[in-house]
Amino acid sequence: MPRIHFQLQLAELKDKILAMAALAQQAVEASVDAYLQRDAGLCQYVRENETAINSAQRALDEMAYELLAKEQPMAIDLRFILAVIKMNGDLERIGDQSMSIAIRTRDVLELPEVDLPVDIGAMGEYASRMIRTALQALLEGDAQVADSVRLMDDEIDRMNRMAQKSLLELIQRHPENTPQALNGILISRNLERIADHATNIATDVIFWIRGADVRHALSLASD
Repeated sequence: MPRIHFQLQLAELKDKILAMAALAQQAVEASVDAYLQRDAGLCQYVRENETAINSAQRALDEMAYELLAKEQPMAIDLRFILAVIKMNGDLERIGDQSMSIAIRTRDVLELPEVDLPVDIGAMGEYASRMIRTALQALLEGDAQVADSVRLMDDEIDRMNRMAQKSLLELIQRHPENTPQALNGILISRNLERIADHATNIATDVIFWIRGADVRHALSLASD
């Protein structure tokens, strides 16, 4: 019976991390939509969503640490709980990055609209796809799906570099559009960081399933 109870607690922990992940993904999508639609209401939604994410993070951490202290799990169960704790931190930071996009969007609303040479919508969709794929890997316990997220990170890095280059060139050509371009640069960077956190989540899934820490391997491969 104690073992069955423990497995039920692990299942509940998994449900909680997936629910928090859903909040984080909603925050990303809403922040990008707020920017694209110049919608102050969506900015407020992202702010409220961040409060919910922070609350969920505290509750999830408390449950995970309690399981570690009371159950003293071994092997794959221990790796799962440790992975969830790390994922929890990355999801909270995805919420923070989304909030940063919403703040930049509120700044943009005070400025004349300018057609910037960067596809924030495409970057947002790509980052969201990385999050969805990382969550699929978690839900299915599939390290191969997690591997695919790590490979996707190179593309959004490329998109961010292109955005930075194009926007800096715009500032040189049209300095009057500098505030709008700088906000575009910062939002592009926010999305690149969101993708990094999705990659971290995928890496934690690999740690859970394979017992391998591949974070440093990823860094070396990117050098």
